[in-house]
Amino acid sequence: MRSPHGSFILLLVAAFAVGADPPVAASTQPVHADHAIVVSVHELASRAGVQIMQEGGNAVDAAVATGFALAVVHPPAGNLGGGGFMLIRMADGKLHFLDYREKAPGAASRDMYLDAQGNVIEGASEIGYKAIGVPGSVAGMVYAEQKFGKLSLNRVIAPAIRLAREGYVLTWEEARDMQRDRYLGRFPESRRIFQRNGDYYRPGEIFRQPELARTLERIAEKPDDFYHGAMARQLATAIQKGGGLITANDLAQYEVKEREPVRGTYRGYEVISAPPPSSGGTVLIESLNILEAYDLAKLENRSAQSIHFTIEAFRRAFFDRAEFLGDPDFSKIPVAQLIDKKYGAAWRESIDPARASASQELKRPAIFSELEQYADAHPAERGGHEPPHTTHYSVVDAEGSAVAVTTTINDWFGSRVTAEGLGFLLNDEMDDFSAKLGVPNADGLIQGAANAIGPGKRPLSSMTPTIVVQQGKTVLVLGSPGSSKIITTVANVLMGVIDYGMNLQESVNAPRFHHQWLPDVVNVERSFSGDSVNALQKMGYNVQVGLHDGSDVSPYWSDAECIAIDPKTSERLGASDYRNNGKAVGY
Repeated sequence: MRSPHGSFILLLVAAFAVGADPPVAASTQPVHADHAIVVSVHELASRAGVQIMQEGGNAVDAAVATGFALAVVHPPAGNLGGGGFMLIRMADGKLHFLDYREKAPGAASRDMYLDAQGNVIEGASEIGYKAIGVPGSVAGMVYAEQKFGKLSLNRVIAPAIRLAREGYVLTWEEARDMQRDRYLGRFPESRRIFQRNGDYYRPGEIFRQPELARTLERIAEKPDDFYHGAMARQLATAIQKGGGLITANDLAQYEVKEREPVRGTYRGYEVISAPPPSSGGTVLIESLNILEAYDLAKLENRSAQSIHFTIEAFRRAFFDRAEFLGDPDFSKIPVAQLIDKKYGAAWRESIDPARASASQELKRPAIFSELEQYADAHPAERGGHEPPHTTHYSVVDAEGSAVAVTTTINDWFGSRVTAEGLGFLLNDEMDDFSAKLGVPNADGLIQGAANAIGPGKRPLSSMTPTIVVQQGKTVLVLGSPGSSKIITTVANVLMGVIDYGMNLQESVNAPRFHHQWLPDVVNVERSFSGDSVNALQKMGYNVQVGLHDGSDVSPYWSDAECIAIDPKTSERLGASDYRNNGKAVGY
C-alpha cells in the first residue's frame, strides 16, 4: 500500500538524500493562541472545532466537531466507518478514556483468512467486504458528546454537514490520492464518489458529497439509528450484499467502552496514554522506563549514542507487545508488570552501551513470574515492514480541558468499500488481528495469540493518544498516525521537549527513527544526519533510510498534530506537521 502522504512526497524522493532539507519550508515556531486551539491534519477540520468552542463548546464538543469534519475532508483516514480512541483530561484533572475501536463481527472465526492449505489468502483481510469490522466511530463520538460535551449533537455536526453538502476545494495531493488509488476503482460506489467514474477530480475542483451530508443529518437527528434503526439495517444489507459478515445484530451489540488510561512517569512528568486494546500507552511507558536512567540530554539530541539507547528501549518494548497485548475483554493483559519501573530497570541491564542487540536473541528479565509463564505459552512471532495510516488531532479549550483523539479506518481509504447510499468508506480493521500466528499483517506487525480473531473482539492497535501533566497541569497533548510508528513518533516528540529542550514545533519537525523488534531494522527519515546513520551502522544496526513500501520509498513518514501549554502564561502552542500539511487553528 502507498504512503498516505501521497504522490507529493513520492515525487520528491529523488530530490532528497540523507541529510537533505525538509520538502517544504517548515516553521520552527508553534502557532500561539491565548484561549483555545485545535490541531489536525486538515485546516477545515481544525476550524470546525475552533468554531464550536467560540460558540460556547468545550474541548469535547470541539473534538467531536473536528472528528465529524475529518470524515468529510479527509476520507482516506477520517471516518464514520472506522473506530478510534479518545483521551480526555478535564480542567479539574478528571480523566476519561473512550474505546470505540472496531469489533469483529459475530460470524468471524480464527482461520477466516486462510485457504484450505492453511495459508493466508493475500489481501483477504485488507480489501473488500470481508475485511470490515463493526465500526465504532459514530458510537464513540456520540457518546463523548452526550456525556462530556456542553452543546447539542446537531450543533457540533453542523460544520461537517455544511462541508459535505457545499463541498471543499481539493488540493493537489488530495485529488491525486483519490485518482491513484487502484483499489477504490474495484467498488462501484467508491469509484463513483471518489473517482467520478474515471473522470478524476483535479486540483482546485470542489468535492461535494451529498449522500454523506444526508447521512450526517440523519445521525444528528437520531444518532441511535446508526446502530439500532433503519440506517443500521441499510448498512448491514449493503455489507452482506458484497459478501461481508456484519449483520444488523452486530451493529446493535456494539458498545463504547470507558477504560482506565495507562499512567506512568518520566523525569517528573506524568504520562497518560492509551490502554489495551491499544498497545500504544504500554509500549510508550515501558520504553520511557527503560530510558529514564540515561542522561539523554547530556548525550545530545539525535547523537548516535542517544539514538542507540532509544532504539534498544523500543526493541524491548515491542518484543513484549508481540507476546502480551490484545483485547483485555478476552485475554488477561499484564500491563501493570510491563510498565513497572523495576521491569524497565531489569531490561536496561541487558543493553550493551556500545553495540546493537540482536532481536532474535533477546531474553526477557525474569522478575515477574506472570510474564514468564505467559511467554512460555505464547511465543512471539516475526513481523515485516510498516506503512503509515490513520489520523490524529488534539484540542485544548479555554478552561484548560484537553482531548487527544486518534482515529482510523486502518489502511489508506480503509477496505476501499463505500457503504451504498450512505456515502462513507468502511474500515479494513480485521487486518489488525492475527490472521495466522507467525505471519505478519499488512502493517508488518507481530501478532500474538492474544490478538487472534474471535467474534466480538477488538483488534490490537498502536494508536497512542497521550496527555502529559506536570505539577497537576496539562503541558502536552500528543498523538500521530503511522501504525507501529505512532508509538515511536509520540516518544520522539515527547523526548524532544522533555529531554532535549526543543519547543514543540521543533520536536515535531525533528527527524524520526523507529524500531519494532522484528524485522531487526532501524528506520530513519531521509532528513537524518548521514554521520548518525554511519555511526549506527558501525554499532551493528541495519539502517533503512526512508519509508520503503514495495518499490516506493517515501523520505518522511507519519505526522504529529500536537499541543503544548506554556506553564507560566497558559498560552496554547499548536504544532502541526509539515509532513502532511496539517494546521493548528486557535483564538
